[in-house]
Amino acid sequence: MSGFAGSTESWSLVAFSVAVTVTLLLCVLTGPDSDDLAEFYTGYRSLSPLRNGLAIAGDYISAATVLTIGGVIALCGFDGVVLALSTLLSLLVLMFLLAEPLRNTGKFTMGDVLARRMPSRAVRITGCAVTITALVPMMLVQLASTGQLLAFILGFTDGSMKTGCIVGVGALMITYAAIGGMRGTALIQLLKMVVLLGSGIVVSVLILGQFHWNPGELFTTAARRSGSAEAFLHGGLQFAGGPHPRLDMISTQFAIVFGGACLPHVTMRMFTANSARQVRRSMSWAVSSVALFMLVAGVVAVGATAMLGRAGVTAADPRGHTAYLLGSRAAFGPVVSRAETLVFTTVTTAIFLTLLASVAGMTLACANSLAHDVFADRGTAMSSQRETAFARGSALVVGAPVIALAVLVQDRSLQPLATMSFCVGASAIAPALVYSLFWRRYTRAGLLSTLIGGTLAVLVLMPGTRLVSGSPTSAFPAADFNWFPFTTTGLVSIPLGFVLGWLGSMLSGRRAADRERGVYESVESLILAGPRRRRRGGGER
Repeated sequence: MSGFAGSTESWSLVAFSVAVTVTLLLCVLTGPDSDDLAEFYTGYRSLSPLRNGLAIAGDYISAATVLTIGGVIALCGFDGVVLALSTLLSLLVLMFLLAEPLRNTGKFTMGDVLARRMPSRAVRITGCAVTITALVPMMLVQLASTGQLLAFILGFTDGSMKTGCIVGVGALMITYAAIGGMRGTALIQLLKMVVLLGSGIVVSVLILGQFHWNPGELFTTAARRSGSAEAFLHGGLQFAGGPHPRLDMISTQFAIVFGGACLPHVTMRMFTANSARQVRRSMSWAVSSVALFMLVAGVVAVGATAMLGRAGVTAADPRGHTAYLLGSRAAFGPVVSRAETLVFTTVTTAIFLTLLASVAGMTLACANSLAHDVFADRGTAMSSQRETAFARGSALVVGAPVIALAVLVQDRSLQPLATMSFCVGASAIAPALVYSLFWRRYTRAGLLSTLIGGTLAVLVLMPGTRLVSGSPTSAFPAADFNWFPFTTTGLVSIPLGFVLGWLGSMLSGRRAADRERGVYESVESLILAGPRRRRRGGGER
């Protein structure tokens, strides 16, 4: 049981129903009017920088981000704040290093970016496989969290009800991706960010008010009630049980900084910007929105520990994933007025919208890659109508197995899956994008070595981490096949991804390297400066 009042549960159920209705209407009203590829994949690049920026932030802030970061901040204090800052730094890496080159070289998918220099069906198929490998684990986390979240808020414990919630939300994610396309899912992300930030700011103000508007008092109280005393205000709590806590922290930060910036459902939003100036403005809005949310999440999560204590936070979930909700509820005190019930209902609706929007965006990214990089790139011309139909059908092809898998893993720890997504993004996609966009001698063999080798490294190392076995909070707490000394694979798999790309390019021979250098020089101005804009008189500038 959630421990929330019956009126809160009733209002939350009503709010969830309204959210589903509104978001479905948004998809129907703003989705593609025809089977036009540019409209389905990019929304004709018609989004304003503000709307596109909020959509980028919405794709970036998933339910796993809200629940996981909130839990780490509530239980580990300083380590959680560092985790939040790393998440923000990841978006800054995307903004300053990759955003404009991605917009300049990409069309619809990550495969378009990689094939700009090395047009090959093998490159496109491998890019699609890595896209699905990176996003499916995160989709499982979002869907499986749905049953847990609704059970916590609405107070039911029946397993069949949780399964029903997962199936229902999974059906919605397929519908959003198939009907709404890029523009429809973008507006859902926009709505999610407005509700999430608005409700979070109100709760943060209420929490700070209880501690006399003094953040120092808030953190001191949280440290006292955390059970860790001064250690709560210093680094080391999150990985204290491991053999190499400092290296473990560095490994995790690398995975988040490089992985979060390169996940395909985030990078695909770069293709919806109409110009380099627009992508810069969009990223500015995205970074500002994420920074504001991380500040809000920090206040709410620390407030949960300060007001409820560690025991109160872990009673609902041992990993603290409900800390954001518990802190929001505790901000109103023991007696909740009707207005305060409405505010808390807005918070729960924001988390629910985060789940819906996140899985819809990831489903769309996988479906687009499957349709555009695999089905449409078979050597024979495919009409726009047929490719769009394939993209819509691919949402079902991707979504149905994910729903079934989410039902199977809903009762286990989901942290290994979320971590695996970030590690694949950091170990395979990040090196491939950096090399493809900035290294002249990068060859097709190097690209395939990066994508395949980086992904396999994560898949081989991840089962040996403490997140999978060897601890009470792991996915298999009764087993112990933990042989890898770190919680994430980043410290090994990220350098390995870069090394494999370099090694594959070097072993390709001088002739292949010279050929790729010539190809790069022919597209270098496009990558760095974008396509030339035509003057009204017909000339170029």
